[in-house]
Amino acid sequence: MKNLINIGKVAILALGLFSLQSCKDYFDLTENPNLVQDPPLNSLLATATHKAAFNNYRVAYFNNYYAQYFASPTAGSDTDTYQTTNNTSTWDNLYYALADLADYVQIAEESKANHHLAIAQLLTAYQVGLVADTWGSAPYSKAFYKEPLLNVPYDSEEELYKVQLDMIEAALANFAKEVGEVTIDANQDLLNGGKIELWVRFANGLKARALNKVSKKSTYNPENVLSAVAKSLTSNGDDVGMNVFDGANPWNAIARANLNQDLDGWLNSNFIDALNGTTYGLVDPRAGYITNKTVNGVFKGTRSGQGNVGGPNTVYDECYISMNSTISADTSALSIITYSEVKFIEAEAAFRANKKAQAYTAFLKGVQANMDKLKVPAADAATYIAAISKGEAALTLSDIFREKYIVTYLNAEAWNDARRWDYQYKNFQLPMGAVLGNEFIRRVAYPLNETTENGSNVPEEVPLSTKLWWDKP
Repeated sequence: MKNLINIGKVAILALGLFSLQSCKDYFDLTENPNLVQDPPLNSLLATATHKAAFNNYRVAYFNNYYAQYFASPTAGSDTDTYQTTNNTSTWDNLYYALADLADYVQIAEESKANHHLAIAQLLTAYQVGLVADTWGSAPYSKAFYKEPLLNVPYDSEEELYKVQLDMIEAALANFAKEVGEVTIDANQDLLNGGKIELWVRFANGLKARALNKVSKKSTYNPENVLSAVAKSLTSNGDDVGMNVFDGANPWNAIARANLNQDLDGWLNSNFIDALNGTTYGLVDPRAGYITNKTVNGVFKGTRSGQGNVGGPNTVYDECYISMNSTISADTSALSIITYSEVKFIEAEAAFRANKKAQAYTAFLKGVQANMDKLKVPAADAATYIAAISKGEAALTLSDIFREKYIVTYLNAEAWNDARRWDYQYKNFQLPMGAVLGNEFIRRVAYPLNETTENGSNVPEEVPLSTKLWWDKP
């Protein structure tokens, strides 16, 4: 069938409609006469861009616990302690988006709409990556009515990685063509406002990110990463994000709910201690532009698994997501990729290519860009950057990963870096009561609905400490 498509900005905000579907879109074979069967391309564009940003949020919402930006106020919580959790809703939302994108690709091809096709391909690549980086192997090549199957086989992690790169290359090729028969409606493009040059930079940013992700593999080529970086984002103004909400930015909504005692969004002690001077002996001025001081006038986090150890929750003697930060205010964009992240991708790739001067310059630019995005006063930013400016010869990968960890807060990509770096951040603690022994978590269990409905194809479960394909040498 043609999958559930919302038309226009008002309709795309009613995403709860998708929960009414009783079966997986990737093997729906019948048409529903109550749904739009041939939606306009620009309506598909609005839906696709909206869902891509929200799916980054949905994945980040739980994997930022694993990257230890967040901690639960409840001692021994399942997510904190690496228990098996059921992430069916996130899986479903990703596959609803991918099903819509399969329609978008098909209709764009039939309509000879080159730039629409490119966008559909790029957003497919992005969300295939979200699935594969979270669960590993997953349905794709025989999904979305490519074959008349009710139980869809899984593609391997490596195959899904290749899909990402192939789709990005296809998107870049189509962006290079004339617009085609249907132009992009800037008002319906919720990520880049119809600016194809920004889409091309976005595509190259995702390419650089994907190529850099396999840093543990023998096939890793830092020069290819740097080539993509050179054609990617050029300033904070190129940051890719979406700020059309039914209400407020969802991170801001969590902060508001927390203040009303619907407890969530507590910040982790590993993260806060990296900012407040405890871990590195240097107070990072970004702390006050990411979160707020406690009632005791300090920045204090909560350890994973430990829960609230202070006074009553009404006291606010620990740090939370802030309603005032430029990245979690009510109108802040949900970012998919930022210029500052790209500079750290460049710094790492250049370092691995033994281009220390380029690595050092990119490292410092990445920190400065993040300071600017958070609106840290120039003098405070300059003082901090001077303190970490130790010269290109002294730069280490630890420096790069340390600073990138601050930059990727609230982004789903952060957990990929934590795993690639083997959680080697200084003084990084395992959660209290972690059930994987002395191992950090490396993957998420397949969702319950998937094992129920497509169980014959779901891979045999392995310990959640088992590394994904790209995470192994």
